[in-house]
Amino acid sequence: MTLLDIIRKYRLAFVFAVSLVVIEKMAWIVEPTLFGRLLDRVIDWRGVKDPASFDFRPLILSIILWIGVFAINSGVGAARRSIDERIYLNMFTNIAVEVTDSSREKGLDVARTASRVELSRDYVTFLKKRVPDFIEGGFDLGGTAIALALFDWRLSITCLIIVFPAAIVNRVYNRKVTRLQKELHDMREDVFETFARKDIRQVRAYYERMARPQRRIANWGALNFGLIRVFLLGIFAVVLFIAIDIDNFSTGQIYSVVAYLWTFVTSTEYLPDMLESYTSVKDIQDRVRRESPPGNGLNGP
Repeated sequence: MTLLDIIRKYRLAFVFAVSLVVIEKMAWIVEPTLFGRLLDRVIDWRGVKDPASFDFRPLILSIILWIGVFAINSGVGAARRSIDERIYLNMFTNIAVEVTDSSREKGLDVARTASRVELSRDYVTFLKKRVPDFIEGGFDLGGTAIALALFDWRLSITCLIIVFPAAIVNRVYNRKVTRLQKELHDMREDVFETFARKDIRQVRAYYERMARPQRRIANWGALNFGLIRVFLLGIFAVVLFIAIDIDNFSTGQIYSVVAYLWTFVTSTEYLPDMLESYTSVKDIQDRVRRESPPGNGLNGP
């Protein structure tokens, strides 16, 4: 069983869940531009000397558009968080049954089968949380780059510069974490056998061993996060310089640029977590398909 197999089998439910994410995020990307225009309209209205001569139609249109997009973003977001739970709980139930049946055919014992079922939960967690994260990250990075290009192409190019150092850092991170995830999953498959021995010392040793790769994964994630943030600091300064000193944007335009820039910056914070989830699911996918259980772990070969 692979992630692609699961997506194919539950394609209608999965496509529906993903479509809600796309609609919510599209509204989110458009919102700063509309609110920035609304802000400029309000400033123009407040600054006019003769209110009777002011044309309120652009202001009213801006209010309607912003409220409409905000309602779509909020309404779809609220609905998605309720619907997703139903979709993915049902999906995990079916996957658990399939993994149990497959493990029985391979001759795995009860403890190993139960461990595989629990590991397969990561499949559903990945589809429920990480796939939306990837989609949202794509909109945050690509969508904000496009939106900023509509203000000034130099803003977009400046933000996209982060792609190059991020690609190098994430490649190193992915290589290191892949090995650590495999080590961690090897030990997770021994959890039921460890408890079956009813030996407190072995339970302690088991969780102490599990903590070592988890700590190293966390350290690599912290290093990845820190390096990316250093690059982002420089990008933030350059973008603000272009928006304020070179382009001389209006108040509403500056608001929109800062909102997009902040979205771009914060989206990079989730890259280490998304990469860790991907490497974890990739190892589980190979593990579930394997004909025989791995030889590593507390119990030896």
